[in-house]
Amino acid sequence: MDGKLQCSVKDKADRFHMRADPVPSSCGRRRPRWLPAVAAFAGIALTAGAGNWQLGRAHDKERLQQAYDRGASAAPLRLTAAPASVEVLRLRRVEVEGQFVAKGLALLDNKTRNGVVGYEVVMPLRIDGSTMHVLVNRGWIAASRERARLPVFSTPEALVKVTGTAVVPGRFLELSKIEDSGPVWQNLTVGRYFARSGIQVQPVIVQQQNELDDGLIRSWERPDFGIARHYGYAGQWFSLSALIIFLFVFFHVKHSRPKKNQEDAAPPGSD
Repeated sequence: MDGKLQCSVKDKADRFHMRADPVPSSCGRRRPRWLPAVAAFAGIALTAGAGNWQLGRAHDKERLQQAYDRGASAAPLRLTAAPASVEVLRLRRVEVEGQFVAKGLALLDNKTRNGVVGYEVVMPLRIDGSTMHVLVNRGWIAASRERARLPVFSTPEALVKVTGTAVVPGRFLELSKIEDSGPVWQNLTVGRYFARSGIQVQPVIVQQQNELDDGLIRSWERPDFGIARHYGYAGQWFSLSALIIFLFVFFHVKHSRPKKNQEDAAPPGSD
């Protein structure tokens, strides 16, 4: 033997004879027949699972949107100095009484209204009769042409009542760590504010809705909960799962068809 494979093949006259193949051929080692099926079922399970996860996220966002709609029409929840739960307050209408602490001002940069760049004015409100505060997004004001000049607005010094929606700042992408300086912030969270200012605050920010004659614009857009995006992702995953099923069935049927003149190889010498 010279290391070549000996294969039993059949010629056109239906006679079997041995042929030496220099490279492994169909008579050599075959791929396990169960391997494509396992790979297909694994792909189907993964893609279908990812699609179901996206559907679950979409349903969660729908419930969140429904809670927002109910909260927008419900009577406001009174916010006190007692430690509050984010899950209880999120997207609920709240009312709180207190005094603004002007020295705790935070200006959220790069906020636009009708194509005009400006700031959102966030300021802590010391809840009446306590040392607890809550951050209030008082509204929007246009930036001056000279960015070094900060906008001017009025702040009530007396006790005020603020009504608005309790929100939790969403996630944001930062390509690098930004050290905010002065009152201007690029991205604000309750945790960052407390770490920098030391002012004890509730775990939400109130988007003020009532007017206080301070020159700020309060036109809050309805939050985009991303429901359609999750349904779109789910559709993509389910489409991929369907494609795997189609390809598996197609090639399985194709290779399962008996080929013309294809028979099992007879043992050598049988003629």
